[in-house]
Amino acid sequence: MRLFFAIFLPFIAFFTIGRPLAGFICLILQLTILGWIPAALWAVYSVSQYETDKKIEKSHRHYKNNF
Repeated sequence: MRLFFAIFLPFIAFFTIGRPLAGFICLILQLTILGWIPAALWAVYSVSQYETDKKIEKSHRHYKNNF
């Protein structure tokens, strides 16, 4: 679902991952037609980094609990 927002409504994706300042900057960027593509790419990259960070955090918690 976040990936959908990252492509079609990039600024919403930032709000869903807890980065409201980046969301406002992205909204300003995507208000121009030329800025929409960089905004969408930035949002897709940020969402993928967010998901990777969550997986790493989960792995660290699992490691701490088992050792």
